[in-house]
Amino acid sequence: MKFEEDKKIEDIGKMTGYLTGYFLFTTMLFFVLMLTEKMPVGWNYLYMMGITLLIMLTGEGLKRILK
Repeated sequence: MKFEEDKKIEDIGKMTGYLTGYFLFTTMLFFVLMLTEKMPVGWNYLYMMGITLLIMLTGEGLKRILK
């Protein structure tokens, strides 16, 4: 009998880790910019989420292009 590994659990774990890292990085960036007063007036957490999402998508795109 051959037993295959459960890929669903592995995929869920990777996605959970990726999202946790994303929100952790976004939160740290937000607080660092807020405490150093480098963030433009009127910006909130959603703007930081957009910026980090753009960084993430750029990185993924470059990874696919270079592959």
